[in-house]
This record gives sequence, C-alpha cells and structure tokens, in this order.
Amino acid sequence: MTTQQHTLNAAFTLNGIGLHTGAQVTLAVMPANVNHGIKFRRIDLEGHPILAADATKVGATNRSTVLQVGEVSVSTVEHLLSALSAFQIDNVLIDIN
Repeated sequence: MTTQQHTLNAAFTLNGIGLHTGAQVTLAVMPANVNHGIKFRRIDLEGHPILAADATKVGATNRSTVLQVGEVSVSTVEHLLSALSAFQIDNVLIDIN
C-alpha cells in the first residue's frame, strides 16, 4: 500500500520572540518535494546547516524538544511539528534564524 505525501500550497512566514531565548526569530515554512521530509535550515549560521525532524536527532527534552547535530540545534520544535502532523504535512523546509 502506498501512502500519499503532502506539502504546502504556498510558503508562509512567522515572526516573533523565542520562547526560551527572548531572541527575535523569523521562521519561513516552505513546500518541499516528495521524500524530502520535514527539515529545519539554520539560515543564521555559516553553511546553513540542515537538521531533519527525526527522533534520532533529539538532543534534549527539558522544557522543549531540541533537535541537534553536533553544535547545531533548533529548540522548541514540538508545537510546529504537531501542527504539521495534524494537517498530515510530510514535506517542508523550515528556514529559521
């Protein structure tokens, strides 16, 4: 049985203050191709490293879920991932600064 994958019709951007850091944050959620998965791209870091939304990348769970690869991390991803899951979105690229 094949399961259809889903993405967004169009990109959207959110701006706000980081919950735990107090830093100004911009988040752009963009459609992605089939089999891309859900990935975060740190556009504020050199080389724009990408972190997959994968349970094997969870670096910490105290007060929030942190995805981490080496020194690169993205925090408090659980709410966005939950919303994407609720709408059955499988493939997006999320730029975050």
